[in-house]
Amino acid sequence: MIYPILRNLLFNFPPEKVHHFSMNALHQICATSLGCQILQNQFSVIDTRLEKDVFGLHFCNPVGLGAGFDKNASYLKELACLGFGFVEIGTVTPKAQDGNEQPRLFRLPKDQGLINRMGFNNLGVLQAKQRLIEWNNTKSDKLGGKMIVGGNIGKNKITPNDEAWKDYEICFRELFDTVDYFVVNVSSPNTPGLRELQEKDSLTKILANLQNINQGMSKPKPLLLKIAPDLSEEQLADIVSLSFDTKLSGLVATNTTISRSNLITTSAEISAMGAGGLSGKPLTARATEVVNYLYKNTNGQIPIIASGGIFTGTDAKEKIQAGASLIQVWTGFIYEGPSIVKNICTFLAAQ
Repeated sequence: MIYPILRNLLFNFPPEKVHHFSMNALHQICATSLGCQILQNQFSVIDTRLEKDVFGLHFCNPVGLGAGFDKNASYLKELACLGFGFVEIGTVTPKAQDGNEQPRLFRLPKDQGLINRMGFNNLGVLQAKQRLIEWNNTKSDKLGGKMIVGGNIGKNKITPNDEAWKDYEICFRELFDTVDYFVVNVSSPNTPGLRELQEKDSLTKILANLQNINQGMSKPKPLLLKIAPDLSEEQLADIVSLSFDTKLSGLVATNTTISRSNLITTSAEISAMGAGGLSGKPLTARATEVVNYLYKNTNGQIPIIASGGIFTGTDAKEKIQAGASLIQVWTGFIYEGPSIVKNICTFLAAQ
C-alpha cells in the first residue's frame, strides 16, 4: 500500500498544514472530469446492499465524514469522489471566526489518535451557504448527486450562553434550503462554556426553538443532536428524554473526549499538547458504549449516527451492532487514508 508510506512522510509536518496541503492536492486532481473519474473508479463502491433510508433520507452507503473536516463546504466534490455516502460540513457559526491559536491540532501516532482545540474556526454561515448553493447547482448523478450533506451548526465564541439559541437559529435559517439535515453541536470541548448547553434546560430552549421554525416549513429537515462521550448516565438519560420531548430525528454519538486515560503516549507529551478534544482509537470503546446506551434506552426509535474510533470495517460493524444506523469517520480517515470508505463499504457489503 502506498498510503502508509505517504502518511509516514506527511506526519513529519504540522497536522493543520498537511490537512490543507492534502485537500488542495485532491482539489487539483478533481479539477478535471478525468481526475474525478479516476478517483471514483478507485475509491467508490456502488452496491445496493449498502443503501439505507434513515430519518427520511436515502443514503447510498452508511459511511459519512464527520464535522470539522470540511468546515466551509470547500471540498464536497473531492469527498464525493472518494465515495462518502454523506458529509457533514461545519461546525458553522453565524459570524466568521479564527478559532484558537495555532498549534491546535496534534497527532498521537502510538494511540492512533488526535487532539484538537480548533475552536469552531470557519468563514461564517454566509460563506458556507454560498458554497452549498454552488455545489447544489453543479452536482450531478454521476458526481455527488447521491451524497447527502448535513449542516453542523454552533454558536460564536463571543455569544453568551443565554443568547446561544439565537446563533443556532441564524445558522438554521440561512442553511435550511442548502443542506439535507442539521446537527446541533453543543458538545465540542473547545469553545468555552459550550458543553454547559448540554444541560436539559438550555438544550430544550435551543431545540424547541429550532423545531418550532422547522415544523413551520413546508418540508421540515431532519434535526439531530451531537453529544459528548463524557456525559454521565444521568445526563444521557436526560438526552434520551429530551430527544423524545423535542421530537429529534436522530443523535450523533459521539464528539471528542476530554479524558486522557489509558494512553500509550507519555503524560509529558500529552501535557505539552495542552487542552483539547481527543479522538480516534482511544475513543472507540466509550463511543460504542454511548451508542448502545442510547439505542437501548430509546428502544431503537431514534436513529443514531456513530462516531468515534472507526478505522475499519470491523469497527463500523461493531458500532452498527451496538445500534447505529450510520457511521462517521474523521481521525480514521487521517490514519487509513482515502481508501477508508471503500474498505469499510466492501467489508459491510460482504456481511
